[in-house]
Amino acid sequence: MDDGDGNVTGDRGRLRGEGRRLVASLESDTTTAALPAQSRRTHTPAPSLNDRTALIVIIFFFLLLLLPKPTTRIANRLLATTTDAEEEKAAHPAQRSFLSSALRVNQAGELAATLIYTAQTPPVVAREPHLRPLMRHMYEQEAGHLRTFEALVARHRVRPTALYPLWSALAAGLGWTTGVMSREAAMACTEAVETEIGGHYNGQIRTLLEMVAGWEAEGYDVGDEFRDLIATLRRIRDEELEHLDHAIEHDAKKAQPHWLLTGIIRAGCRGAIWVSERV
Repeated sequence: MDDGDGNVTGDRGRLRGEGRRLVASLESDTTTAALPAQSRRTHTPAPSLNDRTALIVIIFFFLLLLLPKPTTRIANRLLATTTDAEEEKAAHPAQRSFLSSALRVNQAGELAATLIYTAQTPPVVAREPHLRPLMRHMYEQEAGHLRTFEALVARHRVRPTALYPLWSALAAGLGWTTGVMSREAAMACTEAVETEIGGHYNGQIRTLLEMVAGWEAEGYDVGDEFRDLIATLRRIRDEELEHLDHAIEHDAKKAQPHWLLTGIIRAGCRGAIWVSERV
């Protein structure tokens, strides 16, 4: 019995020892398995000061690229060449609208003038051949005006009036009718047309000079191209008023009934100008 009890007791002791070793082994494996992740978390090197500074600089420049650049725009305007300054100003909606309508109506008006003289000249010269040089001179000046405005319209991409066919027919009809009526009626037609056109160009020149004065007060140079446009309008206006003087010298006031004929033509010119500025 003693030997049996001793064996049982020894077996129990061995079992308890093996159980402790097994538990210890399991705990050791669990701890060892957890070590790599813990080690990675614990031993990852912290960013250095230089790394952080470089990251901040990169983020700063990236955000700077995304931001609008008002200072650059202002600098470009202040340091712009005369052409750049003119383009900047011409891009203003109200000013751009005025310039477009001015070029459009001027082109239409000069086309009408060439057609009037083209239709007037044959019947007038047939009766009074001595007027041929004068009629040719006035036509050639109007044709030059038309070429000038056609070039400006093309350069600035201005839409011509949509009523070109209508104005062409009316101008040719007016020229032929007054030419057939009499020399005085033809000259009265020139008087009426040039009176309205001269005033029209004067209004455009005044508006442009006011625009220039405003820009220069703000410190801008409007540029040579804009000044050339004003000079061109002045030259054309003076030539139109020269035609007015020629008409009066050749008995425009003797046309009968003068007031009715010139009144109708002037009203038609004002209406055509108003419509062509918009259509």
